[in-house]
Amino acid sequence: MKRWLLALVLLALIVQPIMAHGFIVRAVPENRAVLERPPTRVQYWFSESLERDFSAILVRDQTGAIIAEGGVSPDNATLLTVSLPRDLPDGAYIVELRPAFASDGHVNAESRVFFVGAEVGGITGQAADDQAIPLEAIWRTLLIGSVTLLFGTFTLYSAVLLPAWGNPQHRAGGLPPRVMTRLNLIVGFALIVAIGANILALLQQSMVFFNVSLLTVIEQNLWSVVRIGSRFGDIWNARMILLIIGAGLFAGSLYWRETQPESVRAFWTANAWLFALILATFSIISHGAGSLLLPWIAIAVDWLHLIGVGFWVGGLMALVLVLRPALRPYVDEARRVALLAVLKRFSPLAFASAIVVTVSGMYSASLWINEADDLQTTFGASLLFKIALIALLLSVAAIHRITLVPERFARWHGRFQLTLPIESGIAIGVLAAAGWLTATPIPVPDFAQAEIAAPQGSISVNDYTISQTIIPGGPGVNTYDTVITRNGQPVEGLTVVLQKAQPSRDFRGEWQASENVEAGLYVGAGAEIDRPGEWWTVVNLRDQDGQVTRAAFQWTISDEAAVIQTQPPGAQQVILLLILSAVLIWIVLPTVQRILKVADLNPVSVTLAIGAITATILVLLLSTAFVQESQRQFENAQNPPPAIINPTLPDQASLTRGAALYQVHCAEWTPDQADFRALALRLTTVRDEELFRYTQVGWRSLPPCEGELDDPARWDLVNYVRTLADDQ
Repeated sequence: MKRWLLALVLLALIVQPIMAHGFIVRAVPENRAVLERPPTRVQYWFSESLERDFSAILVRDQTGAIIAEGGVSPDNATLLTVSLPRDLPDGAYIVELRPAFASDGHVNAESRVFFVGAEVGGITGQAADDQAIPLEAIWRTLLIGSVTLLFGTFTLYSAVLLPAWGNPQHRAGGLPPRVMTRLNLIVGFALIVAIGANILALLQQSMVFFNVSLLTVIEQNLWSVVRIGSRFGDIWNARMILLIIGAGLFAGSLYWRETQPESVRAFWTANAWLFALILATFSIISHGAGSLLLPWIAIAVDWLHLIGVGFWVGGLMALVLVLRPALRPYVDEARRVALLAVLKRFSPLAFASAIVVTVSGMYSASLWINEADDLQTTFGASLLFKIALIALLLSVAAIHRITLVPERFARWHGRFQLTLPIESGIAIGVLAAAGWLTATPIPVPDFAQAEIAAPQGSISVNDYTISQTIIPGGPGVNTYDTVITRNGQPVEGLTVVLQKAQPSRDFRGEWQASENVEAGLYVGAGAEIDRPGEWWTVVNLRDQDGQVTRAAFQWTISDEAAVIQTQPPGAQQVILLLILSAVLIWIVLPTVQRILKVADLNPVSVTLAIGAITATILVLLLSTAFVQESQRQFENAQNPPPAIINPTLPDQASLTRGAALYQVHCAEWTPDQADFRALALRLTTVRDEELFRYTQVGWRSLPPCEGELDDPARWDLVNYVRTLADDQ
């Protein structure tokens, strides 16, 4: 009875990580920003992809009235965005965010504030609640615990019990009937718990997504919407199918154990592999899937972690439950020999699994512990406590390994009845600490706490007022919100085209249309701004009469304003991955050695094999370097750095000056000239420095622009000549 109770306690304490959810990596406007004029939109980028159908954003004024509602951007699954009404009055505005993270299904409700005009006292946002939901903790405890027990039981059977106690006389499974009966009870119980907990998981997740009660979820079949319309549902479906297959294999082993007893072993071995795949379904939707640092490696490491826990703790639970009926017929020396046969096989595998769990857990923790100050947080303190318990557990496991030496085992074997429960008790402490740690909010990285305003500017041209905001304002994909008013009223019906340019590279992107999404707001998007530095955005407004007005903005683009989507691995991650690789090699080395014993290892074969591997690696490295260098040379050849840089912003004032100079100094550059028409067709590809030289020395039959012209005047000419292209 005590052993069953111990196993149930272990089962209850295996809590799947309830990670603190994803976090905001960029906000426009930033929290508590005081803006001179109201924004056209508010946008929040997150560290993970969001569920489109279950994420929401709304904006309230300071009275609590809802003024706008939005959701996930159709072009970016990490972005919550909402357009705001025009001419918002001065005051405070509360943005309520309800992102549902696709990686783990968590919904992270919080609110932020911004002000128009001046800050309003007494209005604050509400931080996200990172506490674990009790019902979620229950189903995760039951589901992961039962799957871990199942994986541990099947692997214990295949890797430990059969080699130690297997006997051909026991045709149904190779083990004594009393042992198989106990194993069948463990598996049957765990399968019922796993399937029931998986159903509970879907119901609870539906409650969270729709923010309704369990009764409403059941009555309105909302669970079916989640099952077929979310990433959580996709993984849930796969897990349920695998659980049903596992249950079918187990049922087959029971059904055919009398008529085809040899099939029992095959069914159980197959289930060991199957439940390793089921463990992977938890890693795919773990917090590692939302890591900004090598997410696929984070998922793989999490899977290794679960496999290690499955054999170490799940196998330990199964062993604790099996030992009493298995050893019941033996006494004295026979009992010692039977126990030794199992421990000699289980202990080294459990010890290796414990090391894998330790190193993989440290790697996962390193994704969130970025500096020494993070260890002073609640998360850091919990992590250090867990590491201390793991060190103690590894010490006990090491003692068990040491005592397996025959002369030591003879003195120690009577104490295993005490020390095995002690090891189990420490394992309970480790799992409890892990449950506490994973329910503790992770330290938010420094880059996510930085508040950087989106670049914005406003100019008046003729009777237009043109305001532009680049969102988020760093290298990468940006949206360009251009608000156009005349005498304070929004202007619609314009044709607005936008060009991005970087004069230091003599680079100009293509002209792109901006869509009139609402009164006076024209929106464009693009990834032309691909690096930090000085950039221009040039806007042409064409009214219904064909009159063109030019506006130009000069920006300083910095990396800090970019949305962080990935991060390179640091030294600690690289070291931990190398250690984990070494541990895995150490684990599989005996198998490799057995393979090498039957392989042809004469000197010629070994030399050729090593040479082939080395040559392949060198070819791959050289090919990669060659491709990168060729690409760099191609880019430089296509767009080499200019010898002279255009310093004059091509705004309306420059165009007006350039037009006047053109009429006086470039009188022979007229449309009736064939070379002038040819030049107009080439303006989209001709560089500024070339046009500058053409005004000095001419081009083909076109003479140079005559008269005393200084460099600023010629740059005004260059800017004006560019407007003669047909595609503007």
